Order: sequence, then structure tokens, then C-alpha cells
Amino acid sequence: MTDARPIPDSLLITGGRVVDPSTATDRMADVLIEHGRIAAVAGAIPSGEHRVIDAGGRVVVPGLIDLHVHLRDPGQTHKEDIASGTTAAVRGGFTAIACMPNTVPPIDHPTIVEYVRSMASKTGACRVYPIAAITKALAGEELVPIGGLAAAGAIGFSDDGSAVANAELVRKAMAYASMYGLPVMEHCEDRTLARAGVMHEGEWSAVLGLHGIPTVSEDTIVARDLLLAAAAGAHLHVLHVSTAGSVRLIREAKRRGVRVTAEVTPHHLVLTDAAVQGFDTNFKVNPPLRSAADVAALREALADGTIDAIATDHAPHTIEEKMVEFDQAPFGVIGLETAVGVVLTTLVAPGIIGVSDLVRMMSTAPASILGVPGGTLSIGAPGDVTILDLDRAWSVDPAAFASKSQNTPFAGWSLKGKAVATIVGGEIKFSELEGEARVPAPVHRES
Repeated sequence: MTDARPIPDSLLITGGRVVDPSTATDRMADVLIEHGRIAAVAGAIPSGEHRVIDAGGRVVVPGLIDLHVHLRDPGQTHKEDIASGTTAAVRGGFTAIACMPNTVPPIDHPTIVEYVRSMASKTGACRVYPIAAITKALAGEELVPIGGLAAAGAIGFSDDGSAVANAELVRKAMAYASMYGLPVMEHCEDRTLARAGVMHEGEWSAVLGLHGIPTVSEDTIVARDLLLAAAAGAHLHVLHVSTAGSVRLIREAKRRGVRVTAEVTPHHLVLTDAAVQGFDTNFKVNPPLRSAADVAALREALADGTIDAIATDHAPHTIEEKMVEFDQAPFGVIGLETAVGVVLTTLVAPGIIGVSDLVRMMSTAPASILGVPGGTLSIGAPGDVTILDLDRAWSVDPAAFASKSQNTPFAGWSLKGKAVATIVGGEIKFSELEGEARVPAPVHRES
């Protein structure tokens, strides 16, 4: 008698349109995962005794990777923690995320890197890659032990939340990080120019009577860091680009051969400073929502490859923190559970970018920038897969989020397109597919 039980560690995804820019693939095919790795991508793989997922009518892509996430763990777990943040990630289609260091205490010592990795291995729903600080305590005064942090598992260095004002420290950080093949990831903002700004400096800041943050506050640090990266031969990654000026600088630097990569967020691609007119603090972000001309430049930069990746800058805050006057509210919005839907609805559906472009910017390029496995369905790669339903209509309901926080600028939006299954290392972490329903419950919020 034949044993009809499924083969252990074997998963077959059938009937989907496989889109993988890393292998120039865009065709109908099946994907077989065995022992946590991609074993085959081919037409009509026999089901045999494999566990089968029917992806008919949907798009099968390499697992999405978000290279800019705030997990708030350690120290601010009332906003988010590794369990809730990674649950939000898989519900949004992400199989891996890189977490930023501005925690409490910050990720500025090997023991904190080890803590994040340990907690992720115990409670994480997806892969978690820690990014370490550039300076101790994020104070901008003394470099962290870059070698020790790299040895502990840090995959990049950033003082995200603020730029390192001291150019000599940035130069040294780039030189040391280059020794370990790791990027320096800069939040580009000159605080002396940004001053006490809370939104983009322009027509709307004047109308609303709010202090503005000029575009030149970003552009000047981008220019400085590009020069430093060129001098050091280092890899500079520019976080959350928001201005047309930064786009021009990065484009020109790439033409000169400077090793620079850049990311943009969905909210900076979709929203302008006009959204602030209602004083809703869920539109308060840093860098701020910019002008329509800046948004147009960012979209053009996606099309011509100046900007490499789309990242969420998922920044959770409690309802109480955000329900204050606009001037007093913290910067930041969440995005793990909305990014795919927003990008599919506002960029892919109108033809601004294609599905393959989305996969490249949200999977293949992030893997390359961070130097981590994934971003491909090539044979032997990790069995990290996201299944997208381009026709799935849904509405954004923050109360249903897996994240502990609800500070989204997209509440109530009607979107078309969604991640409907997320597979990490061959294990189904999230699925809304018929017969495979496996939706991780939201983490209970503290009262």
C-alpha cells in the first residue's frame, strides 16, 4: 500500500503566474519547496505526495523584504514588539524585515543585536535582520564598535531618526563598515535647517501656520554623504528619499559610479503636504509629505532606476501619542499591512510601474542592498514566497491590524490588490487562500 501522507518539508505551489526579476521569469509555473528551499520552478510539477497550495489566478513572487522597519523592541513594546511587528509583516506579504536601531536602549552594542536575534528566533513570524546604530546612544558623538556589531549579526549601520552631524564620524563609519561589506544607511536631514519644523515648508505650511521643513535640509546631507561615500568607496544607502533635489543628486552620483542605493516609502509616493490640511497627525512623518512636484520626481526616479527600493518606514505610535496637537505629536506612520495594497492600487494599476518592478523594488533589490538571502526563486534559494492577488478588493481598517498601533494615513482607503499568502522557509505563516486559511490573530493590545 502506498503511503499517501504528505512528504515532510515539502510544499508545492501550483497554477500561479511566477514573477521573478532575478531570473527574468514571468510565466505560468509551479514552485516546489523542499526542506525550506526552492527545489524547482517549472510547468506542471507532479503533485505526488507534496502538500499543495493552489495559486490559480494569482501571482507568485519571491518573498517581499522590507529594509526599513521600527519594531520598538527593546524598550517601547507598548507600541510594537517583535511578535506583533513580524505578524503584521507576514500579513502584509513580507518574509523578512530589517529593524532600525532607535530602540530603548538603542541597538548600539553586540548584546542588543543578540537580544533582537534571539527574540526573533523565538517569537518572530518572519526573518528579522538588525541594523545597528552608527554612534553610541544615537548621540552623534562616538562611533559604535562596528566590528563587534557586525560579528554579532548587524547587517548595516544607521542613526535613523537623525543624521550624524559630524562629517568625520560619518567618513570613519563608512570606512569601517566597508571593511565588513555593510552599508551605512542615512536619515538625511540637517537639523539646523529643519529647525522645529513639523511639515513640508511650502504653501500649505504657510496656510496652516505650521513650522516647515525645507527640502534643502534633506538635500544638503544627501550631497555631503554622497561625497563622503565617493571618497571612501563605501556603500551609502539613503533612507526614505522625499525631495526632487535628492533625486537629482543621487541620479548624478550613480552616473559617476558612486556606490549609492536609495529607498522611498509608499506614503511619499502617494500623498502630498496638502494631506496635512486637516491637522490629522497620522499624516505627520519625517521626512514630511512633500509637494506634488516632489512626488512626481520620486515616481520618475522609480521608473528610471534612480531609486532602488520601496520600504515602509513602519513607525508605530500609540493612539494617545498621536491624539494631540499637530506640533506635539511624534513623527511616523505604520505601513507593513498596507504597503502592497497601496503600491498595487496607486502605482501598478495605473501603469506607473509593473508587477515585476514591484517585486524588484520590494524583494530583489532589498535583498541585494542588505546582502541577505532571498529576493529570488532560483534553485537552492530560501523557500520564501509571497502570493499576490491583484484583484482582491479590500478596505483599510486599522482596528483589524496585527500591529499594536493604528497610526496609518490610509485608514478607510479602498484598495485593489493584496498579499494573500506568505511562506517563510517553506512554512505557511499567513494565508487567506481557500482551503489554506491561516491568518495570525492580531496581538492583544495593552489596555
